[in-house]
Amino acid sequence: MTTGLPMTVPAQGLPARVRIHEVGPRDGLQNEKTVVPTATKAEFVRRLAAAGLDTVEATSFVHPKWVPQLADAEELFPLLTGVSARLPVLVPNERGLDRAMALGAREIAVFASATESFAKANLNRTVDEALAMFEPVVTRAIEQGLRIRGYLSMCFGDPWEGAVPVEQVVRVTKALAEMGCDELSLGDTIGVATPGHVEALLQGLNEAGVPTSRIAVHFHDTYGQALSNTLAALRHGVTTVDASAGGLGGCPYAKSATGNLATEDLVWMLDGLGIETGVDLAALTATSVWMADQLGRPSPSRTVRALSHKES
Repeated sequence: MTTGLPMTVPAQGLPARVRIHEVGPRDGLQNEKTVVPTATKAEFVRRLAAAGLDTVEATSFVHPKWVPQLADAEELFPLLTGVSARLPVLVPNERGLDRAMALGAREIAVFASATESFAKANLNRTVDEALAMFEPVVTRAIEQGLRIRGYLSMCFGDPWEGAVPVEQVVRVTKALAEMGCDELSLGDTIGVATPGHVEALLQGLNEAGVPTSRIAVHFHDTYGQALSNTLAALRHGVTTVDASAGGLGGCPYAKSATGNLATEDLVWMLDGLGIETGVDLAALTATSVWMADQLGRPSPSRTVRALSHKES
């Protein structure tokens, strides 16, 4: 990395520290055409944690038929013993919760939709039926002292329904909050959000009684807006941002969804703003270059490409 770059120039109205919720091993790899070996996934998680990421979403306990790339959750999770990071896992229902708890998982996530079309495509249920399915999962998780994240997809646009009204997203987010989810991740699944829309949704949630402190953002870079949308969220007070090492991932149920916001691109911006993350950008970049080699293709992250090109 070039010495002294990016130059640190803080901006007013931004948080001093941001927690990055790394989703590469789960959300990134679930959309790969080829199945990554379990040992490689475990090494990926270990390298991400060693680079300073303190939250690494490890895998998903969905039925293997739906996401075959993550069918090895039972084999993978025990290999992560001793990893310093928090290791949340996605659970779709009570059966998934049983499987996760049997292996000692202490943090789970459920995955809801703001739109009926995506709820039908992803969960084969209406929005309200999906919420009803999650209620016993969240209740049991609370009883067991687990930390619970609620993902909400299609918060800014839907490939079937188009624009999604803010009040529609607020209703479902508030339902997840009232159910007992500790954290609520707002997903721009097809990458159509713009900064004003981000601000309007966050304001709408605040007005409905959902505090910014419980909100995370999850942007996709389909139209090149992920970083500008993230900055808008930071200015509103959001301090948890989802990202995927190397920009891996899309969504298997939304074909127009391209990669997640690349963790390296996010860290470059945050480093330049003087915002603490605890992440070693050089180590993270090396990890994404390594994973790109495992996958047999270059990383889509601009920062990875720029830094690895300088190294070579």
